[in-house]
Amino acid sequence: MKARILTRTILLVSFVSLFTDVASEMLYPVMPVYLRSIGFSVMLIGILEGIAEAVAGLSKGYFGQSSDALKKRVPFVRAGYTLSALSKPMMAVLIWPWWIFLARTMDRLGKGVRTGARDAILSDETTSEHKGKVFGFHRSMDTIGAAIGPMLALIFLWFYPGEYKMLFYFAFFPGLIAIGLTFFLKEKKHETSPSVVRPGLLSYLKYWKRSAVPYRYLVAGLLLFTLFNSSDAFLLLAIKDKQVSDAGMISMYIFYNLVYALASYPLGVLADKIGLKTMLICGLFLFAGVYLSFGFNASVAGFLILFFFYGIYAASTEGISKALISNLAARQDTATAIGFYTSFASIFSLFASSIAGILWFTLGMKLMFMISGFGVLVVCIYFLSISRKLK
Repeated sequence: MKARILTRTILLVSFVSLFTDVASEMLYPVMPVYLRSIGFSVMLIGILEGIAEAVAGLSKGYFGQSSDALKKRVPFVRAGYTLSALSKPMMAVLIWPWWIFLARTMDRLGKGVRTGARDAILSDETTSEHKGKVFGFHRSMDTIGAAIGPMLALIFLWFYPGEYKMLFYFAFFPGLIAIGLTFFLKEKKHETSPSVVRPGLLSYLKYWKRSAVPYRYLVAGLLLFTLFNSSDAFLLLAIKDKQVSDAGMISMYIFYNLVYALASYPLGVLADKIGLKTMLICGLFLFAGVYLSFGFNASVAGFLILFFFYGIYAASTEGISKALISNLAARQDTATAIGFYTSFASIFSLFASSIAGILWFTLGMKLMFMISGFGVLVVCIYFLSISRKLK
């Protein structure tokens, strides 16, 4: 790996993400079980997650624009990761509903505070011809953490079954390492303006009007895709529906994250060679194929194959889409551009999961997956039709 491509800053940001995801993904598989154990109903869990995601969505746009306005990145990154780390032990200290709501919202607020500024740091550290490599490497490190976290949770619960509270305390330590690493980040020098106008909470919405036309085409397609991309929880529920054990389900989730992690950097390198938009479209076709197949599969081997391709899809799109956005946005608006997209993506994700849940309940699992798969095929056709405009 060439030092000029993967700089010290890129490595630091990537390791911060890795340790944060170790902490978060330790808790992801057990969060619903823990909430049920302390008295939360399924409806209350849904409300909790809805409010938390709404906060994350609104904050991504606001803090992304704030980062651009203040021409500061590191303080937002540090504050965001600190909020997320502190929220982990808070979930175990008290079990009052309002306290759990506060802790969970604080975790998602942390993500909103850091996302735009962090991605802008990655963009500022490289040139357009290396964006795929840089964002791919970051996604790879981030997802390695997402694979390590559930493994640690499985090991912990093997020795201490049912000790969910202790797991929340344990998850604080990798988060603490992530906070410590942010203190080694150095702020890149930017030209300062004599007066700084702090943006309003929703003023980032105005960015759409002044953004470049190719950016609008790209974000419109990505958000349309988001409407058909429901929570991965539905994939796990489909596995459970086929009588796969809890350990088997978590193991498949780990397998998916390992594939995602291992494929992200090589596919980022390939994307820089064949074009970011080409890689994005290939990834979306893979998603459609996986979803069209998921409801009809009934074997463990089949699920492993589908999760393998699902990991390749994720590696082909997650970092690549942000790399594309950063190339289409003006350098001084990078955090705002990414914040605008991720803000709406969070909100659209809520709609996607709600719609998927209704479709599952009314039409059944197979039709839900088929509708999503065919919907994403339409998105692929859209991107093929506007491909020349994404320059």
